[in-house]
Amino acid sequence: MPRLIRPLVVLTLFTVTTTPAAIAQGYRQPPAPIAQILDAPATPAVQLSPDRTTLLLLERPGLPSIADVSAPELRLAGLRFDPNTNGPSRENNFTAMSLMPVSGGAARRVAMTLPTGASIANVQWAPGGQKVAFTVTTQGAITLWVADLATASARQLSPRALNAVLGAPCDWVDAARLACRTIPDNRGAAPVQGGTPAGPIEQETMSGKAERAATYQDLLKSPTDEKLFEYYATSQLVLVSLEGKITKLGNSEMVRRLDASPDGRFLLVDVVHRPFSYQVPLQYFPTRTEVRDLTGAVAKLVVDRPLVERVPWRGDATIPGPRSASWRADATSTLVWLEALDDGDPEMKVAKRDRALMLDAPFTGNARTLVETEWRASGIIWARADLALATETQQKDRKSRQWAIDPSGKTAPRMLWERSSEDRYANPGSFMIVRNASGRAVLLTSADGASAYLNGDGASSEGDRPFTDRIDLTTAKTTRLFQSQSPYYEQPIAWIDERTQRLLTRRESKTDAPNYWSRDLMRRMAPVQLTRFTDPAPQFAGVTSQLITYTRVDGVKLSATVYLPAGYDRAKDGPLPFFLWAYPLEFRSREAASQVVGSPNRFVRPTGASHLFMLTQGYGVMDNPTMPIVGENGKEPNDSYVEQLVASAKAAVDTIVAMGVADRDRIGVGGHSYGAFMTANLLAHTRIFRAGIARSGAYNRTLTPFGFQGEDRTYWESTDLYTTMSPFTNANKIKDPILLVHGMADDNTGTYPIQSERMYAALKGNGATTRYVQLPAEAHGYRARESVGHTLAEMVGWLDRFVKPKRPNAD
Repeated sequence: MPRLIRPLVVLTLFTVTTTPAAIAQGYRQPPAPIAQILDAPATPAVQLSPDRTTLLLLERPGLPSIADVSAPELRLAGLRFDPNTNGPSRENNFTAMSLMPVSGGAARRVAMTLPTGASIANVQWAPGGQKVAFTVTTQGAITLWVADLATASARQLSPRALNAVLGAPCDWVDAARLACRTIPDNRGAAPVQGGTPAGPIEQETMSGKAERAATYQDLLKSPTDEKLFEYYATSQLVLVSLEGKITKLGNSEMVRRLDASPDGRFLLVDVVHRPFSYQVPLQYFPTRTEVRDLTGAVAKLVVDRPLVERVPWRGDATIPGPRSASWRADATSTLVWLEALDDGDPEMKVAKRDRALMLDAPFTGNARTLVETEWRASGIIWARADLALATETQQKDRKSRQWAIDPSGKTAPRMLWERSSEDRYANPGSFMIVRNASGRAVLLTSADGASAYLNGDGASSEGDRPFTDRIDLTTAKTTRLFQSQSPYYEQPIAWIDERTQRLLTRRESKTDAPNYWSRDLMRRMAPVQLTRFTDPAPQFAGVTSQLITYTRVDGVKLSATVYLPAGYDRAKDGPLPFFLWAYPLEFRSREAASQVVGSPNRFVRPTGASHLFMLTQGYGVMDNPTMPIVGENGKEPNDSYVEQLVASAKAAVDTIVAMGVADRDRIGVGGHSYGAFMTANLLAHTRIFRAGIARSGAYNRTLTPFGFQGEDRTYWESTDLYTTMSPFTNANKIKDPILLVHGMADDNTGTYPIQSERMYAALKGNGATTRYVQLPAEAHGYRARESVGHTLAEMVGWLDRFVKPKRPNAD
């Protein structure tokens, strides 16, 4: 979490009934106890070692300062990076690490001497799990370190500066070496920005093809940008031994991906090259995928993919040619990739849409087809010579299939299931994996190899109850081995013994902070608590919650979690001012849309700029009231977006009012991103809310003309739809106060800051009561302590001003 800078202020704009004014002022603090909760230490992150014997506890810092968040960064080719460190400028790093045995016992802090202000990132276990590689970031460089489990100590492997601009800089080759991207020797000074232009910026298209692309952020814009990107993206591949010996591999180039083969003999690399684009980000630049040996020599060119400015459109589209090259995890050095049989076009009528191919080292023969799929192939989990699991999906219809396949080709594929991907109740879960001797993720199977294991959410009409199942890989029959029981919400994490009897879980309840536990399912002993994380926000302890269900006027069932402030007594205190916070989702069936979301047994504490902080200020909160937008019988979900949105909101308000906890005349609504879009639409099309808070939204859909969220149709195909759904178009209908908040460095596709800028102008021009807060240096999510605190102060102030007060004669 980065660095230095000059003093900054937030620019807020406030409309009054007479003359609009721009008011410059410093960051504000939210009222107590919000500030104290924001400044509390963060709970450590946890990783399980590959051998499943050790928990790695990673200590996290609190919220970064605005000085760190606003430190110099370059925004090029869809990336944001720090030119001083040659690494990400907005990374969530760690500050220390400890080791805890899963057999029980105290944690051992890893001894290391870090430079002042340094942070830890890119944590990666070595094959076998006896060492951990990580990077250390200082103000001027990123370097490679390694921790040893036996001694619980860490040291720097080499002072050579790494290059993390294009991603994690290192990958274990074997237990004794890593392959890394480093800053090239003698690369010279960076290209100078600015100066006298050499000429105009020119672009053209003459293919006659529809080359659609989303509204990407941080694109290249000039020849200078191209030079800067190439300068910082270029790295030198090296091998680094555990003794710190450096061996160069080939020449400097723009290596985007680095992946060692399981046997450590080869490297799979993606190399970006010119020509670059001003229309699409890095992932669509020309990319050469190669297999190289450990001298740097090319053993196999997999594909040299040209520039893609005709971005795959609609959910089932993909790029033509070989894609998603990877190593077969259960083999020594077998290359695997996917390839479209329909040229990546989902509209093409074909019997098979994709295929997976394999090629063994030395990569000189012809590739063998592993499997062909009717739908789009989306991934393979490897197990052994005669077993792998393949997934195919049809996103448009929300369908997926799971196959058991035989890589040896001796037996035909067996379908384990075909299901609706939006049906949470019927979700069988995700297959559990384990790390093999090469450190690769492979399918965890029973001792006889006949079964595998599934972890799932256990969604039901009573809420989520996570589970672990054993699945017979021949019959697909499942046996329930574990399921969370009330009053706990307990998530299975991994089996921690070879006999699959002891299960590592993460358990919490409404009153118990999440911690890691060991369960013996064979002896059925009481679970053993491993970690002792405490409540990070005890000020929140008295808050109560209830998972509720209710029904929309068209029969679609809805759900939400209702939170009430600490000490609230309905009989004594009466109905409260309330705040709804939501995010709409599209569905293809009302059955899926009607499913309950959430659990009544979660330990909930607010972090960041959470709307739940309003509970400390006397408000009730209706969290995630489902707002399903359903498309059935040949209709698209958004064909009736406004009608369904309004119906869901009315049902939510009617429900909390009928419960006796909410004052109908004192209810606000809010949301972030697509939730902000929802908020503005609800204020434009209803008068059921006293005020709204819309953060980092997109309000004018003509600025996202090639689709948004789940909407595949373009503006030119569905002009009326885009117009109807755009709050900007309906700004003249918004009669209740609306607060707009937006990060001035928003990097999310579609939510340019100009969205809020123009929405504010539209509201102001139509006489609305509105306020526009711009957060310097903040992206789509807000990170700086000052920004988060100020956002919460704005939210509390807005609700206190326009929602909490009772209207005259309201009683």
